[in-house]
Amino acid sequence: MTARYLILEDGSVYRGESFGAPAVTTGELVFNTSMTGYQEIITDQIYHNQIVIFTQPNIGGSGINQANYESILPSIKGVIVRELANVSTNRIRRLSLDQYMKQMNIPGITGIDTRAVVRRLRQTGSTLKASIVPEPDEHAFDQLSATVLTNQQVAQVATSKPYPNPGIGSSVVVIDFGLKHGILRELSKRKCNVTVLPHTATAEDILRLDPDGVILSTGPGSPYDLGQSVIEMIQLVQTQIPLFGIGLGHELFAIANQAKVTSLPAEHHGMNHPIREIVTTHIIYASQGQGYAVESKSVDRSRLFITHIDLVNGTVQGLRHRNFPAFSVQFFPDGAPGPDETNGLFDEFMETMHSREG
Repeated sequence: MTARYLILEDGSVYRGESFGAPAVTTGELVFNTSMTGYQEIITDQIYHNQIVIFTQPNIGGSGINQANYESILPSIKGVIVRELANVSTNRIRRLSLDQYMKQMNIPGITGIDTRAVVRRLRQTGSTLKASIVPEPDEHAFDQLSATVLTNQQVAQVATSKPYPNPGIGSSVVVIDFGLKHGILRELSKRKCNVTVLPHTATAEDILRLDPDGVILSTGPGSPYDLGQSVIEMIQLVQTQIPLFGIGLGHELFAIANQAKVTSLPAEHHGMNHPIREIVTTHIIYASQGQGYAVESKSVDRSRLFITHIDLVNGTVQGLRHRNFPAFSVQFFPDGAPGPDETNGLFDEFMETMHSREG
């Protein structure tokens, strides 16, 4: 393998070996603590413009499988691993991770002390830009410093035109902010007749379709970058149709109901945080990917109540409206990857729609 370097905007340099595409790339550096599911993570659009470090030391052992895509065209900027597995025992494997990343023009580095990099990220308490380069010279650092990462991530990854995912059951509109396929799979299991709309859809566009329910999808970036029109859409739709927000959709739902969202000191991407369901006191684990969180003190208890809380960092993981059939969760109830013990939230959404139909 060819030598490759990960350089950080604080001047740090980490040497490793190249795999995937031999491209130079720059992005926001984040780490993911999940033990499994690297394909779903790499193809998840929440990682648009980001370079992901996997803390799991050995990545690639199950290859790339056709059932595990979360998007058709991944927009992740790069992948950092401790050790790349070249041999797969998975009989349904079609491609190796290295082959797939070459096809998708995604660069990677193996052989890096990922613990040291993660420790560095935790110490800074903020996000860092990073580049994958062939040489850590002055020019590479100048290019890294000069690169400005866009705040229009959603516009770059979400659909620009409506499209159907037909079924024979309840009619559901999904607003695409960077949609995971896992959401569509869960709705397909429940035979929903789905229409996916762009994130620019207005309340009038949605109501014209006369849906039984609306889902606000996951997506990348800050909820405040999407503008007031999205907030106004949610404020109107939640009063008339059952609504379910996920990830970025949860954050937008909170803002639409006067709560505040702030960035986390260190982003959390993984499935190792225990989450308490307030009503039952049950402890659950779910796949999480968040750089932002709803401020608990900002939640207007006369309007919303908190349904889930993260027991590690105390962040709000779920909200429900007191007056309308609308709720949201910060984590990913579709799993993909991760535990599927929270996919019952889709059943709850179905029950809400059916009760309204009755």
